[in-house]
Amino acid sequence: MTTPIHRAAAPAGRTVPTPGTDTAEFVDRMMSRRPAVGFALAVVRADRGPELVTRGVADVTSRRPVGPDTAFRIASITKTLTAVAVMTLLEDGLIGLDDPVDAHLRAFRLTGPGGERAVTVRHLLTHTSGLPEVLSLPHALRPDFGESVPPGARFPSLAEYYGGTLRAVAEPGRVFCYTNHGPATLGQLVEDVTGRSLQGYLRERVLGPWGMDSTDLGHTGRPTEGRATGYRLTARGPRAVEPRHMVTAGAAAAWSTPADMTRYATALLGGGTNEHGSVLPPRSLATMFAPHYRPHPGLPGMGLGFFRGERGGHPTVEHQGIIPGFDSNLVLAPDDGVGVVAMATGTRLAMFWLPDATGRLLGRLVGAPADRVREDLPQRPEVWPRVCGWYQVPTSFSDLRLRSIVGAGVQVLVRRGRLTLRCLNPAPALWRGVELHPDDPADPLMFRFDLAAAGLGTSRVAFRTDSRTGLMAMHLEVMPLTAHRRR
Repeated sequence: MTTPIHRAAAPAGRTVPTPGTDTAEFVDRMMSRRPAVGFALAVVRADRGPELVTRGVADVTSRRPVGPDTAFRIASITKTLTAVAVMTLLEDGLIGLDDPVDAHLRAFRLTGPGGERAVTVRHLLTHTSGLPEVLSLPHALRPDFGESVPPGARFPSLAEYYGGTLRAVAEPGRVFCYTNHGPATLGQLVEDVTGRSLQGYLRERVLGPWGMDSTDLGHTGRPTEGRATGYRLTARGPRAVEPRHMVTAGAAAAWSTPADMTRYATALLGGGTNEHGSVLPPRSLATMFAPHYRPHPGLPGMGLGFFRGERGGHPTVEHQGIIPGFDSNLVLAPDDGVGVVAMATGTRLAMFWLPDATGRLLGRLVGAPADRVREDLPQRPEVWPRVCGWYQVPTSFSDLRLRSIVGAGVQVLVRRGRLTLRCLNPAPALWRGVELHPDDPADPLMFRFDLAAAGLGTSRVAFRTDSRTGLMAMHLEVMPLTAHRRR
């Protein structure tokens, strides 16, 4: 089923251009290659009303079409909402970015492997707190890594879920590890500082002022009419996924609509203000979008709650949402005042292709050329011995999602006269690896690899000697991960 382009009213003093078909054509071409049961994509500009395209159905049985007010699970984009709530506490003078979290946390304690550093608010916002991705092997064997409960089950507090203590596995500030437990802890911090539930505080200070009346944390008992059904694609067609409730609510629990997400993107592009109201001053948004963890100066690094990137020289911030049955992506070019939001149900491998597709569209909107392998830079075989070797990503046994990709580690080697990066993983595509191409005339240790054949675009990898260990370190652009060469 196809629905038309929806044009939102422009804010006062702004004009809406004549509706075009470029965005709709982009969506149609994408869906001809990447099937989805239901799909919505919005183009947001700071100086005009958003353009929204919807396709497919929200529910296969009822054939209810996807529309502006269809609610999707936005999974990890929730982390950005929690980060905004934390920034309001900062603006109110209730916390500081470098405050030890335990100075404000009441529901449970954070413990670590020792050392002088305490876990700070900034560490939690940048995924450098040392908290693991998965709490334990038994958790890894449960749905959503043990972080969810089925419908009708009792919803535990985080204090109960963590048993009063959440333990870090690495020294804070040293390594990046993407985890739900850091943002979940930030959600608890909001509750402990304000005395309000996270949902109540978000409604009062963030969602209400920005006009996001259809966005909530899912387990709050609000009406569920209008929600999309999550599906996975099988040989027998779409199969519904049980809508479990996330205990790590501040990290992954939110439901939202295309209309609300366009309001959210408009506010982020507008320095904290949209046509409904203001939540943060522009300086707070600028702080969130600035690099706060950047292990290599040539790569974008991590902001506060947002991943930083670049499209043809245009700085971007973004976040992806992945949960069984649903995929979403939010990508913004703040300096250009342009953003793209996409929400889907019933796709296959959208966690890989959706960020690239929305990023390509954003690049087209800001007039940025697609990032490609450079053909004007010669190979520098004399530097290859400096980077060849086996690299280990610092992970604990519990970081199973990362370990499932890198396997026993990452290897850089020369194969058939080409510098190649591969993951020591039995999956053929990862084992074969990708060629590394020079990407910076001023830095012979900056490379780019090309996954366009798999629909994933290109990305950079940079090498640099670690000042602490004296070993060569590998830094990835797609996430600010660092791997160290084995001795």
